[in-house]
Amino acid sequence: MSGLFSALGSLWDSVSTIFDPLCGPVGLFSLFGPGTVIACGDTGWGDEIALGLKVTIIVALATLPIGLMIGFLVALGQQSEEKSVRLAASIYTTIFRGLPELLTLFIVYYGIQIAIQAALSSLGYQGRVEINAFVAGMLALSVVFSAYCAEVLLSAFRAIPKGQYEAGSALGLSRSRTMRLIVLPQLIRIALPGLGNLWMNLLKDTSYVSIIGLTDILRQTGIAVRATKEAFFFYLVACALYLILAIVSSAGLGFIDRWTKRSEASR
Repeated sequence: MSGLFSALGSLWDSVSTIFDPLCGPVGLFSLFGPGTVIACGDTGWGDEIALGLKVTIIVALATLPIGLMIGFLVALGQQSEEKSVRLAASIYTTIFRGLPELLTLFIVYYGIQIAIQAALSSLGYQGRVEINAFVAGMLALSVVFSAYCAEVLLSAFRAIPKGQYEAGSALGLSRSRTMRLIVLPQLIRIALPGLGNLWMNLLKDTSYVSIIGLTDILRQTGIAVRATKEAFFFYLVACALYLILAIVSSAGLGFIDRWTKRSEASR
């Protein structure tokens, strides 16, 4: 079994190297960076920055589904008939929309460590506990993203006529099937522009994880700056990478938007 995992790991490394947009065979740094400070390999910082790009993308992609799920649940809570649930959901969005993202990251990163340490200490374990930086960054960004996502989804929910729910009930559909078959398709179409803006903000907010030691674009370029003293050049490279991510995201969001409109028109 270990041999299988080793083979799969080697295959993944080979595939990721081939399709690496920066240091792959046709990567930007491989084609235009040989002999410069962004060359790939031991002679430059291309490999390190390519790793930072991968980490940034992975953090954003891992945060998105968690944030969407929490935001959806919070949006449902804001519409609950139970007053205490509505109040709790409103407090949640107010707190995490009001706190700076960096402060939320510190609270999650250090707060979870303190909570786990206290729980283990009560069980007699006195060793030091350190939470994984990736997990902490993902959770903190998920919390912030979900708070804004909840408001976007709440507005989308309110834009759907109540008659849609009544129509589902008249057809004999359960509440969950009405939500899945009637409400959710409309909700996605209405909320998509707002969620697209939140995704773009999330890509930028991933830069905060460099503060807790995660090797994202900003941290890797910062290390390169300290080693080479080429601050303007490397931060310009970081700007270019974030702009490329934004352009690719805009193209993807535009495609999704056109697809949803075609799907709506074909009904």
